[in-house]
Amino acid sequence: MGEGKPFFITTPIYYVNDRPHIGHAYTTLACDVLARFKRLEGFNVRFLTGTDEHGQKVEKSARAAGLAPGDFTDQVSQNFRDLAKTMGFSNDDFIRTTERRHILACQALWNELVQRDQIYLGRYAGWYSVRDEAFWGEDELSMGPDGGRLAPTGAAVEWVEEPSYFFRLSRWQEPLLRLYEARPDFIAPDSRRNEVISFVRMGLSDLSVSRTTFTWGVPVPGDAGHVMYVWLDALANYLTALGYPETGGVFARHWPADLHMVGKDIVRFHAVYWPAFLLAAGLAPPRRVFAHGWWTNEGQKISKSVGNVIDPLALVERYGLDPVRYFLLREVPFGNDGDFSHRVLVNRMNGELANEFGNLAQRTLSLIERQCAGRVPEPGDFLPEDETLLTAAHGLLERVRPVLDRQAFHEALDILWSVVRGSNGYIDRQAPWALRKTNPARMATVLYVLAETLRHLGLLMLPFVPGSAGRLLDQLAIAPAARTFAAVGPAGALSAGTPLPKPHGIFPRFTV
Repeated sequence: MGEGKPFFITTPIYYVNDRPHIGHAYTTLACDVLARFKRLEGFNVRFLTGTDEHGQKVEKSARAAGLAPGDFTDQVSQNFRDLAKTMGFSNDDFIRTTERRHILACQALWNELVQRDQIYLGRYAGWYSVRDEAFWGEDELSMGPDGGRLAPTGAAVEWVEEPSYFFRLSRWQEPLLRLYEARPDFIAPDSRRNEVISFVRMGLSDLSVSRTTFTWGVPVPGDAGHVMYVWLDALANYLTALGYPETGGVFARHWPADLHMVGKDIVRFHAVYWPAFLLAAGLAPPRRVFAHGWWTNEGQKISKSVGNVIDPLALVERYGLDPVRYFLLREVPFGNDGDFSHRVLVNRMNGELANEFGNLAQRTLSLIERQCAGRVPEPGDFLPEDETLLTAAHGLLERVRPVLDRQAFHEALDILWSVVRGSNGYIDRQAPWALRKTNPARMATVLYVLAETLRHLGLLMLPFVPGSAGRLLDQLAIAPAARTFAAVGPAGALSAGTPLPKPHGIFPRFTV
């Protein structure tokens, strides 16, 4: 168990040039589940998310909206706070890169890099994508249908020539390769790890880390004509949130980050540039970077121009929060790309949540109410089939923990569902409704085993579907203090005779 050990988990900070979409919800949901799981284990968790509010793209979007950049970012950043509230995210901090604490941290990091001879003034000439906020090499570009050059992301690029400060990235090629070799789990999944290693082995050029063609950014210390490259600014947020440049106290306890969760499109920034910045500043790199896949919509690539962007707030309004949370982490092996389908979501809701888990809880608790005077039944001796189910329930934590530690959310839910389905098979075979007349003592034992199994399922499902799992634990009369993983196993078992509230459905079926 965690026993107060620190655990620092982060989402990327989201770019405020538009409204939140399903990709933002997906990344933060994955972090939320891990943060909740670790808290239940007793870890001292810090869970960070926020918004990235500087850069040329934001400046252009603000101009298009007829707003000053500060007013524009205030509005759009609030949309991401609203998303966090609607999705039930449990983040401990929400950082904005326009905050004074962040500007001071960025400038402190810059000064540290300058002092260590990691930044120098030069001149940049190359291909730049405003949409990606990234520089691309000639060999990475392709020709678009109109004859213009395109980045690997499909974004248009433009030739930029301007004075620029450079970070000595080329110095860090070999140290980065040694880092990847020494820590094979530093980048996940393996496909992204291989991609990053291949990129670094091809050779690293020094990185332009300032711009002079716009002003919406963190001013470079001592040179007001430059603002910091938005990615240096953005990545530093992970340090800001722990109090950098102060390196004692909270920072000392929680750095390095245990996990940076990102989309696969920004893995290079987090697994190449970021550890190089940190090593160059004399700071430890994060422990792990996980880059997940993208969603399509009913088989189509999601695009604003096509008009098929998936609004997570609309999904929650239509289907409910917990079914949406469940579907997003159940449907696709985490790390792979996935296709969103309303039909499949409803099938998961009705088939797994309502018919399998919800019906199991309703049958068990209704029988206890009717046949056991609404109290936890007194069990007799356990038969082998009882022991089998209880052992599976007691072993859930030890099976789920290692798969969540490698961010295999779908596997964790598979494990939990093996016990849900095992419990449904058990109740059908034991038929406690029939035992009422022939062997009431045996009926009490069967219902106790089922209730105790439901307690474990409720505890382990709390990170995934906190509202629904909480309502299940309410119906088992589990006190708030007992809703931790310290209560897993026989030591936290239900006490016979405990009065239970009247049962009600946990996962209603969805009907059109």
